[in-house]
Amino acid sequence: MSTRVDAPAWFRRALSDVPAHGEVKVESARIHYLQWGGRGRPGIVFVHGGAAHAHWWSFIAPLFTHEYSVAALDLSGHGDSDRRPEYPRDLWAREVIAVAEDAGFDGPPIVVGHSMGGFVTITAAVEFGDQLAGAVVLDSPVRRPDPEEVEGARGKAFRNPKVYPDVETALRHFRTVPDQPTSLPYVMDHIGRESLKAVEDGFTWKFDPVIFQRTTPRATHEVLPKVRSRLALFRAEHGLVTPDIGEYMYELLGRNAPVIEIPEAYHHIMLDQPLPLVTGLRTLLADWEHSLPRARRS
Repeated sequence: MSTRVDAPAWFRRALSDVPAHGEVKVESARIHYLQWGGRGRPGIVFVHGGAAHAHWWSFIAPLFTHEYSVAALDLSGHGDSDRRPEYPRDLWAREVIAVAEDAGFDGPPIVVGHSMGGFVTITAAVEFGDQLAGAVVLDSPVRRPDPEEVEGARGKAFRNPKVYPDVETALRHFRTVPDQPTSLPYVMDHIGRESLKAVEDGFTWKFDPVIFQRTTPRATHEVLPKVRSRLALFRAEHGLVTPDIGEYMYELLGRNAPVIEIPEAYHHIMLDQPLPLVTGLRTLLADWEHSLPRARRS
């Protein structure tokens, strides 16, 4: 367990469920992923946001292993996966599908993506919808870019990752984009430690700053109606998918996708309201187990 901050029992139990490590090659890049719950079961793939990594899910994923095999990948340019010269979103979507295939799930998986990872999830649902059992998008506002993309293009946080002499110094500089006042300290400590790698002069962040230089279009009103799998939207009460954006996305999806609000949550829902998020996802997945999506309006 990588956190050194006092944490509740549920969090410690989740991190004690040590995942298996997997790798799959996608267009010459090695893609690393974590897997809980073994192989040969229905699958869930969790997709992190910009400048994040698979361990943003390592205290969430074990709470689904009573019914599912669960994988969380490091998209190329993130975590322990290889870097690329550029990062088109459709290639990231192919990485998600490749991990699902390599993880040995029983049947098509459900993909759950947060922020930038939500846009990757939408792309996967457009390009590979017939290979998915469903897609869940967490606080990814279709009307505007994700906050990591904005910071990467205009801000300073992601441009030149600094090298710190030790882990504790680095953690004092660790923050999310956008920052939020309610992130749980033990969660921040855990993901902060997993965000670092050792280099010659100390420690630095794992992500490749080039990820924010891509020119691929974000998920807009032209893309969302082309989704070919069932899809659900989660919005944080104090997040980026405001009620009007949620309604806009709902209309683009033919009024055929639930829009679920997590109370008191900010954009990074898993950092401040992890158990309500798990409850919402479990409820949705339980419904999807015994229901069929309504036909879309033409």
